[in-house]
Order: sequence, then structure tokens, then C-alpha cells
Amino acid sequence: MDTKLKTLLSSRKFWAALIGLALIILKTYSPGFPISESELTNLIYVLIAYILGTAIEDHGSTTVPSSGNAIDPGGDPHASN
Repeated sequence: MDTKLKTLLSSRKFWAALIGLALIILKTYSPGFPISESELTNLIYVLIAYILGTAIEDHGSTTVPSSGNAIDPGGDPHASN
């Protein structure tokens, strides 16, 4: 359980989502908060893009490397070695 909590607290996606949630709650319960609804919407879109970009980056760093059987893009695939 301790490692799951550490992983969660060190997650950039978690903190971005938490900031977005905090801003939405702040705007909802404090209408005088100095940010317009359209600015908040745009900020949430930026946070969503950041979360998705981070998720794609995380997925890319965990993919298995190829087995080395790839064809050299500059070479002739039909040439015998």
C-alpha cells in the first residue's frame, strides 16, 4: 500500500488533475475568484492535454524495444546479406 501511495503522489498526471479539480471547486464555491469561466475552461483543456501527453510519454517509455529484425530504411529489403 505504501508504494502505491508513493507512486500516486509522485505522478505528474495526478497533480495536474488535482490542480484542475481544485480550480473548478474554487470557482464554484467562490464566484469572486479572479478567473473567468472561459479562462478556467481553457486552463482545464491545457491540463487535459498535459495529462494525455504525459500518459503517451509514460506509455512510450514502457514499450518493449524491437527485436532488431527491422529493415534498414536506407537499404534494399530484397538484398541478401
